Amino acid sequence: MVQQSKQIAENRYRESFGRYYEDFKVGDVYEHRPGRTVTQTENIWFTLLTMNKHPMHFDEEYAKHSEFGQCIVASPFTLAVLVGMTVSDVSQKAIANLGWTDIKMTHPVFAGDTLYAETEVMSKRESGSRPNAGLVTVRTAGNNQRGEVVCTFERTILVAKQGHGVDDKAGY
Repeated sequence: MVQQSKQIAENRYRESFGRYYEDFKVGDVYEHRPGRTVTQTENIWFTLLTMNKHPMHFDEEYAKHSEFGQCIVASPFTLAVLVGMTVSDVSQKAIANLGWTDIKMTHPVFAGDTLYAETEVMSKRESGSRPNAGLVTVRTAGNNQRGEVVCTFERTILVAKQGHGVDDKAGY
């Protein structure tokens, strides 16, 4: 993650995270750390919050009879954790997420798995309608502790240019 310190007074600094449009370079890959271990309790909470009633996520007896032999983590929860892992580095200075494509769940995630994410910058261009921002498209891959890819997705974000972000205006 890009952590910077900004001096706000004599002998006083404030941390700042994220990248402005100018900081992205096509082909760069960002490894997001720390990893995140997923628990069954979180998985169950997520299914309750989202009204996902598939028993593969919370009924151990049911799941024992599946091809996995155990409960699997809800796919949207896996995606949400991976996106969250990227925010402080990739989209902390974003104005908006503009689109998500090619979301693929390539391997099941189980309670106790630790997820890691990495993001590659695929493209960038200046915004035609917002001169103080640019569009950046990234591809994120999530892996478990064994290095198995569990999820991939692409997203396009509208990112502020230096000097034009909310951080700049709010004194962050």
